[in-house]
Amino acid sequence: MRLLVTGGAGFIGANFVHSRVRTAPQDRVTVLDALTYAGSREALAPVEDAVRLIEGDVADADLVDKLVAEADAVVHFAAETHVDNALADPEPFLHTNVVGTFTVLEAVRRHRVRLHHVSTDEVYGDLELGSTQRFTESTPYNPSSPYSSTKAAADLLVRAWVRSYGVRATISNCSNNYGPYQHVEKFIPRQITNVLTGRRPKLYGSGANVRDWIHVDDHNSAVERILADGQPGRTYLIGADGERDNLTVLRTILRLMDRDPDDFDHVTDRAGHDLRYAIDSTPLRQELGWTPRHTDFEAGLRATIQWYRDNESWWGPMKDTVEAKYAERGQ
Repeated sequence: MRLLVTGGAGFIGANFVHSRVRTAPQDRVTVLDALTYAGSREALAPVEDAVRLIEGDVADADLVDKLVAEADAVVHFAAETHVDNALADPEPFLHTNVVGTFTVLEAVRRHRVRLHHVSTDEVYGDLELGSTQRFTESTPYNPSSPYSSTKAAADLLVRAWVRSYGVRATISNCSNNYGPYQHVEKFIPRQITNVLTGRRPKLYGSGANVRDWIHVDDHNSAVERILADGQPGRTYLIGADGERDNLTVLRTILRLMDRDPDDFDHVTDRAGHDLRYAIDSTPLRQELGWTPRHTDFEAGLRATIQWYRDNESWWGPMKDTVEAKYAERGQ
C-alpha cells in the first residue's frame, strides 16, 4: 500500500508510522507534517530509512493534492490538539483542524482515495462525574473548547463529504492517549518530566476530572483495523476502559517515581474544564475484532516513565519553554 500519513511526526502519528513500518514493511509510507513545536524529525528517527518525510502544511492544497494523487490511502492525524493553546489562540486550530481537513477531503475526493480521519472523544463534550454513561457513535456533539469545536467541525465535514460526494472515509474518536513521544505540555509527560527536572508536578483544580486513558499503541492498532476493514461512512469509538481521575493518575506517577503522593501543587483550573470522558468501544470490538493489549494502566505508566528517563535528549530542549508558558498563565 502507498500510505500518506498527515501529522505523522507528532505523538500519535509517529507511533502509528513506527507500527506500520514494523507490521507492513512492504508499504510505501509518506509523512506530511508541518514540523511545528509538536512534531519533530527525531520522532521518526527510528524509521527514517523506511519513510519519506515531507515538511509542509496540511492546508496547502497543491502539496496535499500532489501527495494524495500518489497514495492508495490517507490516515489523517494532522491537528492542533492542546486545549490550553486553543484557549489562548484559536486561529491555528481553525487553520489546521478545519481548513486542513477540508483540503484533505477535496484531494481524496478528486483522486478517489480511501481516507481515515482521526478524531477525539472531546467532540462529545463531557459526562457527569459518577455516572455510568459512556460516549457512543450516536452521542450528540457538544464540544466545550475551541480545540474540540474545530475537531467536531472536521468530523462533520468528513461525514458530509461521505454523503454528498461518496468519499470512502471512516472516522475514529479516541480517548486520552499516553506513551512515548508525547509532548511535555500534555498532562502525563508534564508530570513525569517535572519530577525528572526537580520541579513540583501541577494539578488543575481538585483533580476530580476523569479521563479514559489508552496507550498510544492500542489506539494505533485500532486505527489499523479500521483502515483495513472499517465500513466507509462509519464512526468507530476507540477506548480501553481506562477511566481514572487526574488526582489518581498524578499520585500513581509520583508513587512509581518514588515520590510522596502528595508532593504536588494545585493550580488554577482550566477554563471550561470537561468533567468526565468515557468511551464505549463495543462496536469496534465486536465488528472488527479489536482488543487493547495494554490493559494494565500502571504497567503502561511505568514503561512510559522509563521512556522519558531514557530520552531526555528528545524532550529536554522543549521543557523550559513549556513551563514558562504555563507560569505565565499561573498553571
